[in-house]
Amino acid sequence: MAESSSTSNPLAELNNIVSNTIALVTQLQDVLAKATSDKETGNSSSESNLDAVALAHDSASLIKAHSTKISLLIINKPFTPTAITKVLRELVAGPLPALVSAVELCHADRYTRAVRKDLSWRCGRVLKEFKELVQRIPSDGEVLTDAKKNGSSGKAAEKGSIPVTGLLWATCEDVIALSKPGVAGYLVHKVEQYRDTLKDIMEELREWGDEVDDDDDDDDEDGDGTNANGAEDSDVGQLTESLEATHIADTQAMLDDLLGSQQHIPRDDPDRIRERLDSCLRRLRLTTLLYQALVKRRLKTLPPFPSLPGSDVPSRLDEIVDLLKTIPDRFGNLAMAFYDLDPQAIDGLMDECFFDAFAVSELLAKPWTTQKDEFTDWARKFQVEIKKG
Repeated sequence: MAESSSTSNPLAELNNIVSNTIALVTQLQDVLAKATSDKETGNSSSESNLDAVALAHDSASLIKAHSTKISLLIINKPFTPTAITKVLRELVAGPLPALVSAVELCHADRYTRAVRKDLSWRCGRVLKEFKELVQRIPSDGEVLTDAKKNGSSGKAAEKGSIPVTGLLWATCEDVIALSKPGVAGYLVHKVEQYRDTLKDIMEELREWGDEVDDDDDDDDEDGDGTNANGAEDSDVGQLTESLEATHIADTQAMLDDLLGSQQHIPRDDPDRIRERLDSCLRRLRLTTLLYQALVKRRLKTLPPFPSLPGSDVPSRLDEIVDLLKTIPDRFGNLAMAFYDLDPQAIDGLMDECFFDAFAVSELLAKPWTTQKDEFTDWARKFQVEIKKG
């Protein structure tokens, strides 16, 4: 009887479907959390060839489109409960559960652990922001006020439906951005990001190496309060002149120099820091070339996904990507050791950095489907060069 009453009352039916939708999304969030924390990282037990990444793409696209309809319906007159109810039913019947199914089907042994983890995180954000939007659907049959549409300020500030919709769009686009280029395209993008970080570190180290500690210069103070040029030695005066002459973007660097927070290689270089730096820069450039080569010769030649059951390609990729992600962090630590002029730390970190680079080349030396190719020979030459001090 209650169901009949709800059916004959569009607003009551809307409020009922809103409650059910919020409950469903909460359940889906729990399912997703369990899938994400799966210690086995979602190893497959079937040979389904359904493309989980494509399913995520289509689901996110539909959620974005339907959410746009909801966002417009709750702020424009006349308020039409039946139209909102229809959109929510369509979402509950397909895109929402399909989004979670995509993560469940994205098994690590067929898509890589990296893709599964990232896809799960992005889909979780979609569910979170979608629930935020549904919770803003008015239950009184009136369109949202300007405050509830745009958001309010003060102690009881609340995010409006329009900003919430914008966040939901962004999360849907994140899922689409991951899935649109496919697994190979996603991995190419990640590796190119790591390579760019390496290039930045290399450029910073090179610029740092061009600076020389001025401690050994002959323009020491005279002892009469003036410098070699006869100018009064005033820290305040020098700082004021620097502030006037230096662009605002260079202010932090100027302050760093003033406070002595960054050391440079001494002219006499008793610890042979420059020799170590030259060796580091040479092999760091080799490492950036390795990243560039593996993108072209290995990632862009990956076999189709999902991988066939029993394939070692996903596990090889996970091992490689973990190393490729670690290497820029290690080089960042190495740069700090150079800045500290710490020869012992430099030697230890250089060994770690270039051992990892050697390991990557070894893991990638063999092609995906054959035993040897042109890149295999290149990798062997790389290993010889990377070992040189």
